[in-house]
Amino acid sequence: MKVVGIIPARYGSSRLPGKPLKDICGKPMIWWVYHHVKEVKQLDEIYVATDDGRIEDVCKKYAIPVVMTKNTHLAAAHRLQEVSKTVKADFYLQLNGDEPLIDHEAIVAAIPKEAPQDIEFGTNIITQITDPAQVMDASNIKVVFDQNYRALYMSRTPVPYPFKAINFAYYKHVGIIGYNKKMLDFYVNSKPGTFERIEGIDTMRFLDYGKYLQFIPVEHAESLSVDTEKDLEKVREMIERGLRNE
Repeated sequence: MKVVGIIPARYGSSRLPGKPLKDICGKPMIWWVYHHVKEVKQLDEIYVATDDGRIEDVCKKYAIPVVMTKNTHLAAAHRLQEVSKTVKADFYLQLNGDEPLIDHEAIVAAIPKEAPQDIEFGTNIITQITDPAQVMDASNIKVVFDQNYRALYMSRTPVPYPFKAINFAYYKHVGIIGYNKKMLDFYVNSKPGTFERIEGIDTMRFLDYGKYLQFIPVEHAESLSVDTEKDLEKVREMIERGLRNE
């Protein structure tokens, strides 16, 4: 099975413009993301997918494989689907371009042993919530699944509701998602469903239409998404400490 990792990277961030090119210990952030992902041996190929020439130039400077895509995509899955037209694979893994400390084990876990090609199929990493404050945080997407971890629902509100029992754990979505080609094509050729429009969660598209989304629980999947200058400074400090300890 051929597995391709794709790192979507946009220049136009409202809170931190140009963040894929922000300097971290002498290298642009996209370099750190790529080199962390490159350590995952289960990935046959890795590409940065961008719509900006500045990011393309930096990728070429550091010999990072890059694919230029349209600048009209509304979601990362659209960008992946465009790449899938020219880069053939059995499974495509979406890896966030603003997580220079992305977790290797979570990436490996998101890759199934086999990816069916005759149906729409995807995977999504989840992890248990241990901080009660995260349960109430709408930015943490809570998930519900069956006994085989097949996705049933996703919500910004705490689900399930502890009406008759409190002895259970909440789980949240982690932004490492995998798709086969059929799943990507379905996403691009469909419209948001009822609950996607209500919750504002892109991945709900698959559940609204009854597609096969397999949740994969991992024990540790915490990473830091760089959305602000404060996040950037924190990541710089963490990477500097790691370099000093090598």
